Amino acid sequence: MDEKVLTQHFGLKELFRIEVYREQGGYKAVEKALKEMTPVAVLDEVKRANLRGRGGAGFPAGVKWGFVPQHVPKPRYLCVNADEGEPGTFKDRYLLTYNPHLLLEGTILASYAVGINSAFIYVRGEYEKVTLRLEGAIAEAYRNGYLGKQILGTDFSLDVVVQRGAGAYICGEETALLESLEGKRGYPRLKPPFPASVGLFQCPTVINNVETLSNIPFIVQNGAGWFIKKGLPKDGGTRIFGVSGMIKNPGIYELPLGTKLRTIIFEHAGGMKEGKQLKAVIPGGMSAPILTEDEIDLPMDFDSLAAAGSMLGSAAIIVIDRETSILDVLKAVSKFYSHESCGQCTPCRIGTAWINKIVKRVAGGEGERGDIDMIIRLASNIRGKTLCPLGDAAALPVLSICQKFRRELEGYLPHA
Repeated sequence: MDEKVLTQHFGLKELFRIEVYREQGGYKAVEKALKEMTPVAVLDEVKRANLRGRGGAGFPAGVKWGFVPQHVPKPRYLCVNADEGEPGTFKDRYLLTYNPHLLLEGTILASYAVGINSAFIYVRGEYEKVTLRLEGAIAEAYRNGYLGKQILGTDFSLDVVVQRGAGAYICGEETALLESLEGKRGYPRLKPPFPASVGLFQCPTVINNVETLSNIPFIVQNGAGWFIKKGLPKDGGTRIFGVSGMIKNPGIYELPLGTKLRTIIFEHAGGMKEGKQLKAVIPGGMSAPILTEDEIDLPMDFDSLAAAGSMLGSAAIIVIDRETSILDVLKAVSKFYSHESCGQCTPCRIGTAWINKIVKRVAGGEGERGDIDMIIRLASNIRGKTLCPLGDAAALPVLSICQKFRRELEGYLPHA
């Protein structure tokens, strides 16, 4: 059986058209679920599949759905996080561009399982052409009876609305996304309460990533056991790895969870560019702690990378060669997080700006002895001391770069 799932039909011309999607079995899972399965049965199937969230945190999707209270007088909402702002990440853009109906089918199934009648897709502001294609797919789904009132003649109804962000990285954090959807500034909320009980408009809300929902049709159509066999027992399915940097064949690669990082780089992505040698790898988007060339014999799954002191995150693999200065990497990281800090939490607001200032000074040849220790101290004071996990996202890559490449960084400082 073909190991690919989400991207297996990407080569088809105009897959984004509903007639082409249906020719490939599209919306069969919706027909099966709405006509043959109860909402509870769909929820249980997703739970058994051990589908962990593909947005970064890796929380089991079915368990998250199960937290939503059913017997409350308020409406329930689904928010699709398509605010793909993590540097190095471009997997959701491919799914939305080449197969938007797959996301819509997953959205319908998730909404049916939880009892949701209104869904919002929050798209990164810079994705203008992607958004237009998604909106076209939604219009097709309405015309063909897959969205709107009494879908496929059943009692289930669902409306889907697209909302564009304004390019703020912080709105990729789920509660900041909710604030933005409500028309407010994208500040993360204090948790608890969690969105499952108090989310959008103070109502129970499910928030899932594009890739997460795109897996749901395959689970419903083929069963949880089939899905688990595609990956690992506690981490079912495949994963879309976005590979970039100094490699021969950058792009996206859909592979089983647990595939070795070295295998992805040197076999699937073709290895290093001619004349280049591997220096380091960022395995899960810019917020993931960096790995050295000696640390890449790791299975690419949530638990293995966590045990190694890094994280799978968005599965965006950034390959760095030996000719690239680690100071330039640190400079890019510190500049990004300083610029994108929402400013709500003092440790992040002040700490990221201060780190960026010191790194710029070192890069300009005006560094001082003790600067590396100061950067480590500042990053340590951000980690674990903010309302949202993006404080850690700013601190962890800085800490790992300074600790693993300290000798190289100190080479830019004056010596006594």
